[in-house]
Amino acid sequence: QVQLVESGGGLVQAGGSLRLSCAASGRTGTFRSNAMGWFHQAPGKEREFVATISWSGGRTYYSDSANGRFTISRDNAKNTVYLQMNSLKPEDTAVYYCAAARGAQPMSNIREYAYWGQGTQVTVSS
Repeated sequence: QVQLVESGGGLVQAGGSLRLSCAASGRTGTFRSNAMGWFHQAPGKEREFVATISWSGGRTYYSDSANGRFTISRDNAKNTVYLQMNSLKPEDTAVYYCAAARGAQPMSNIREYAYWGQGTQVTVSS
């Protein structure tokens, strides 16, 4: 089992920035060898892909909405994955979840993720 805990959410004005962190514990070997992803879920909507990173950090993919504004990174020595969010918009308001994939390669399909954190709320005011 891998336990994931997100932090860094909060209230920010449009155009501002936030940096989310996701700390892994438990089977950290799984964390270090597997891809990680960030998803978000707005009220009344399905959980959606935001960004993903390969086990080594060498490959990243983003949703169209996140591309150019968000950056996913990871520090395997610290068992932590990050999501730097810049130029935030009100439509970015959601609960943000980090997740550990079943394999090493980055995936946007939610079904490829086995472990999930509890989420952190991000609210962007206009």
